[in-house]
Amino acid sequence: MCRNIKTLANFEPPATDDEIRASALQFVRKISGTTKPSKANEALFQQAVDDVTAVARRLVDQFVTHAPPRNREIEAAKARARAQERYGS
Repeated sequence: MCRNIKTLANFEPPATDDEIRASALQFVRKISGTTKPSKANEALFQQAVDDVTAVARRLVDQFVTHAPPRNREIEAAKARARAQERYGS
């Protein structure tokens, strides 16, 4: 999976449409192997991003878990700590 795709389910506040679309874009870029499609593939590429966005939104909205929602700031701090440990200062 692409490292830039972030977990979006079970957060408080819930994932925004922009966050979900950004993840969908990263996913389509990864599986297509391109960050900017050719003119011939541009419409197909955008349709794929739209489709993945819709499915991801449905998943995030309907995902059922018994775990308490995660806090964005705490999760970001954990990620920074892991990066600090992995890469140093």
